[in-house]
Amino acid sequence: MKIIVTAAAACALVLLLAGCTAGNTSDVPHLGGASSNTGGAAAQPDKLHAAADCIRSHGVPSYQDPVVDSAGHVYTDSRSIQNLSSTQSQAIEQACSSLIAAAGFSPADEPPAPPALIAAGVKAALCLRANGLPDYRDPTSRTPFTPGHGFGLTANELPNNGALGKQDPALQRAFKACSKQLEAEVRASTLSSLARG
Repeated sequence: MKIIVTAAAACALVLLLAGCTAGNTSDVPHLGGASSNTGGAAAQPDKLHAAADCIRSHGVPSYQDPVVDSAGHVYTDSRSIQNLSSTQSQAIEQACSSLIAAAGFSPADEPPAPPALIAAGVKAALCLRANGLPDYRDPTSRTPFTPGHGFGLTANELPNNGALGKQDPALQRAFKACSKQLEAEVRASTLSSLARG
């Protein structure tokens, strides 16, 4: 099932690193580490695993190891860490920031969407537009996505400007009609698929 991302949800807290209210960054502390997820030599599997293991042992047991694609982009399990409390975030920051920095990535930064994910997203977008969501845009490499969940929808792409949220009958009909395309998009966004990109 496609995850709907409103403007507020798209800016949801990602491991204490970035917060958003009405599109603005909050004053939440930022972990040390690489500012872009092109880790290069620093993004070695053992260092990525150590950082992820620290995050898992400090309150996020489902957090998956980040992956590196052939271009050196580091993709993270941002979904697992986006709704942490400030207490959880601070604990992870204190315990794990040096490991994250050594691994050469920042859990808040996702690199651009790779071509295979964009292609799957464009197919889903074509189907959604044909099935009642005329304002849904084709994704690009700069379109935000959530690993393992694909691209989201903004409020202005939803019927009635998102007034009815996920329960909007037009949205539910479009999702049902496009379930195969949406599932393919989600598969293309998994960490294992991103690592092959």
